[in-house]
This record gives sequence, C-alpha cells and structure tokens, in this order.
Amino acid sequence: MISGHAMEDYGEDLNANQHCRATGDATLDKAIYQWITWDKNPRTRAQIEALLGDGNLEELRRRLCARMAFGTAGLRATVGAGFALINDLTIIQSTQGMYKYLDKCFPDVGTRGIVIGYDTRGQEASGCSSQRLAKLTAAVMLCKDVPVYLFSTYVPTPFVPYAVKKLRAAAGVMITASHNPKEDNGYKVYWENGAQICAPHDKEVIRCIEESLEPWAESWNENLSDSSPLRKDPLEDISRCYMEELASLCFHRELNSRTPLKFVHSAFHGVGHNYVQMAFREFGFSPPIPVPEQMLPDPEFPTVSCPNPEEGESVLDLSFRLAENKGARIVLATDPDADRLAVAEICDNRWRVFTGNELAALLGWWMLLNWKDQHPDAAETDKVYMLATTVSSKVLQAFAQIEGFHFEETLPGFKWIGNKIHELEKKGKVVLFAFEESIGFMCGSMVPDKDGVSAAVVVAEMVSYLNDKNLTLSQQLENIYEIYGLHISRTSYVICYDSPTIKRIFSGLRNWGGKEGYPDSCGGYKITHIRDVTTGYDSSQPNHKCVLPVMKSSQMVTFTFQNGLVATLRTSGTEPKIKYYAEIRAPPGNRDGSSLKEELLKVTGTLVEEFLEPDKNNLVRRSV
Repeated sequence: MISGHAMEDYGEDLNANQHCRATGDATLDKAIYQWITWDKNPRTRAQIEALLGDGNLEELRRRLCARMAFGTAGLRATVGAGFALINDLTIIQSTQGMYKYLDKCFPDVGTRGIVIGYDTRGQEASGCSSQRLAKLTAAVMLCKDVPVYLFSTYVPTPFVPYAVKKLRAAAGVMITASHNPKEDNGYKVYWENGAQICAPHDKEVIRCIEESLEPWAESWNENLSDSSPLRKDPLEDISRCYMEELASLCFHRELNSRTPLKFVHSAFHGVGHNYVQMAFREFGFSPPIPVPEQMLPDPEFPTVSCPNPEEGESVLDLSFRLAENKGARIVLATDPDADRLAVAEICDNRWRVFTGNELAALLGWWMLLNWKDQHPDAAETDKVYMLATTVSSKVLQAFAQIEGFHFEETLPGFKWIGNKIHELEKKGKVVLFAFEESIGFMCGSMVPDKDGVSAAVVVAEMVSYLNDKNLTLSQQLENIYEIYGLHISRTSYVICYDSPTIKRIFSGLRNWGGKEGYPDSCGGYKITHIRDVTTGYDSSQPNHKCVLPVMKSSQMVTFTFQNGLVATLRTSGTEPKIKYYAEIRAPPGNRDGSSLKEELLKVTGTLVEEFLEPDKNNLVRRSV
C-alpha cells in the first residue's frame, strides 16, 4: 500500500502538471502520470488508480511500461487499463500513429479515406466494446479530415479488406480478436492492397504511434462519426457487391438447389449468422440450420469453453446434437469474426472434425477441378498458383508437382499470404487457393485474406457435388491421398505465460547440451536439417541462410528428420502459446497410414517432452 502522503504528493504533482513521484521508479511514475492525464475513460482510469492505491507496482509495470507490437494478426491483447493492453487510449494512440504514417505514404489519403469495421466483442468492466473502439478510430481520422467508411453494424473481418480494395481506400482497420478468449480484443490493419500490413509498414506505424502518444482533443469525440459529413456507411453496397462477386465461385447452382442435404451452421456467438445465410442463398441453397444458442452475438461466449472452432469436438457438441436431430450430415462453424471455418461430417455414426490441412486438400482439389473445367487449355495452368504458410501441410505442393501449377509457401500468418498474392497478381498470375493450417482458407482471390463466409458455402457446394456422385468428404479425401500421396499431420500447443521461459527454451535449442548448435536427434530419430527463421539459419541451403524472411521478433525452429517427417516449434503471434506442427508423407498409392501415424505421434510426443520439457518449465498442456 502506498502511503497517504505519497498519494497526496502524487495528486499535488498532477495539479502542478509535473511528473509524479508516487512510486520512486521514474519510468513507472512517468507512465502513471501520462495515463492519469490522458485517459478519459473513467473505468480504465479507475483501474490504474486502484492499482496505485494498492501499491501493486508489479502489475502497474506490466500494464504501463510496455507497448503492444504487431503480431501475425495486428495488435491483440487483453482489454483493460494500460499501454500494454487494448483500451480507448491505446486505440486512439494507434490510430493517431496510423494517420501520421498514412499521411506520409498517401498524399491523397484525404480523398481516398479509410475503412473501419468491428466485431461484437465488449467488456463491461472497461467500457470497451468493439463498436466503441471503432468509433474512436473513426474520430481520430475524421478530426484530420480523412473520410471514413465506418460500417454501421458488425461485419465479418474479410469485409474490411474486401471494402478496402473495392472502395480504393488507403487502408482499413478491423476491431476484433477473432477466436481469442472473451477477455481480449485487437486492432487489425490492412494496406491499400487489401492485405494485412507487414514489414516495413508495421514497424513504421509503431514508430509513428510512439511519436503520437498524447491524444488530440477531438480524438475522444466518440460521436463525431454520427455527425461528420466525411463519414459514410458502406454496409449495403459492400454486402451487395461481396455477395454478387461471391457468385463467381459458384459452379453448380442447379445441383445446389435440388440437393437433399441439410447443413448445420454455428456462428459461435459472433458475426457470421446473417452473412452465411446470405451466401447460401447466393449459391442456390436452402439456408443452413443455425445453432439457436450460438447464432446471435454474445461477447461472453456462454456456451463454449473457448470461442475457437479449431478446438474441435469439445466446442461443437451443440452443433452435433442439432445435426443429429435434424438429419444433417455436415456441420459448418465459423469463428466469432467469421474469418475461419471448421467442418465436421458424420461417418458411421461418428463425427469427424477435419483438420485445417485436410480441408485444404479437399478445397485445393475442388478449386483446381473447377478451374480446369473452365480453362481446358493445359497451358493456362502455368499461371495458376496456390499458397500455404510454411507450418501448414505440403499437400498443395504435391498437387502442383503432378498437375503443373505453382506452389509457394510463406511465413505463418495470412498477412504474408495476402502480400504474396498482391505480388503475384501484379505479374498476371492467378491465385486459386491459399490456406493456413489453423482453419483459415481463401477460395479465389476476391478477398486477400482468410474468409470463413466464402469457405463455408464453397464447402457446401463441394459436399453437394460429391453427394451427387455418392461420395462423402472423407471418401474424397482418401481418393486425393491415393493420387497425391498420404499426408498425415499433427498440430497442437502448450500454454506459457512467462516470456523469459519461452526465451530460455528456444535458447536451449540453439545451444543444445550447453554447446553452440542444435540437436541432431530426437528420441532416437535423426535430424538431417534445421531451419531457424528467428536467426535466419537454414542448414539445407548452400549458404546456410533462410529463403523465408527472418523474423527476429518471434521464435520458430523447423526440424527435418531422416524419415521425412518435418516438425516446427513456434510461438503464437496472438496468444500465449508455443505451437508445434508436424507432418509425415508417403508416396502416391501407399494407403497404409497406421504405421505413419504411429511414427508421427511417437516423434511429436518425444519432441514436446525433450525440447519443450513441459513439466520442468511449468507449461500448460492443451486440455481440450
């Protein structure tokens, strides 16, 4: 507890407009003073005052003496008071920095404007809903005479990059934390090409934020967007254009209209319900059956342990029960901001939840099948590309080697895929499909980002087509593996809330056994190559340098084993997780997956125990 005299001195310093001396730590005192001076949200201001009154200096340092950085999905953190968290003040600061950088990059930003969207998150304790944060984002831009296309209601995340391209805006911002826990929110930034920003823009925006920390007076005018003539609502036009353009991915409308199949859709208490319903109508389907308990927005996500459909059966039980009751064979689940899609199929009275890698094999096959039907000239295939992140399955690479199109991989995160798409399209190439293993899919290139709405209806049409040929998704996946080779993968994670522990683990991998260098085996399996994207080292390259860009701000090491298995350990860019990914492949025609799966499980289990040492490092194992 800080003494009453110290608190009085602190108040006197505030009145005298001087840096406070409440804690004896000059850096912390300055941060506290800035927060109390700048924050006009009484709830978050009170949180800092309460911590100060309780003398909780450790928590004050955690919240006030660090700032957010752009990860794989922009800025994302817990909602609450402090410069390290998401709140009114940090959103204002971020947008002021954004304005400063946009003004440097685009002389015409005052005519092109910026697109702003938001999901349905909200936290009562801090008074910070996604809608409020979006309106504050708009206020910052409007007070600098930048036109704002602010959606009048919640929208799927992919609507923002779509609108940026359609409206030729300079940039876009989406307020969302996607599938993160309910305590979180985020600030996702898109560039003029519709892709999420990456280097050098992300670092330059952060630099501009740090130069624009003190809020401008009008930045707090949450209601400015209600009265400014520079604010437009793009909802009706963008929804119409999106659905019209989505129809270009529909290849079997007549078949869709007469399919006997029923589909169940869960919106996971997020934004997806209305938009998936519209997409199904656009493709000629009857609307999917919604899971009633999950179809309407609810920031508490009350019916799921976590709002991430990637967790599989444990969070899809309501969908399964409804599907069984209604006689539906397929379950589709979009995450709360509708940019990801989970798919499950009932097979022999058991539900199979497809992994992101398995769905990518099916969707990649489907997109190529329809491309070939429309482009019978084999020479045209040479301009076709498919993309995947480097931690995802290499099944598309196997497709490319046989079918004659091109495959490229990127660093983890759709921001890298989106920017690669822009680069390829400038050269006249066609990107048919792209994915990341964490159930993020891009069918066609109308949106240079993952899109759960379009993926849901494309999957439905694929299912309808296969059903007409007496095939299930599972059966078609086996057909794909027969032609292109069996690809068996495993993806999971451990949770670690302590940054020094994560650094120690990865430092240990680079100094294995106390000596400089990496491990050469794991559980008796010989490691033949190491790629360390954090340091830029790749033993498989003649010059030992990574082909992929170096990512010094995050940890990622890939091990290639003598048996062909490839495994990657990396830190998440959005959550306190160390993720691990592994895949083992067999040549076409090899149907014996049981021995491969057994080998995969053995190696990944040993990799986690030997390299991460969960018990020693107090890591929390995945519980669902």
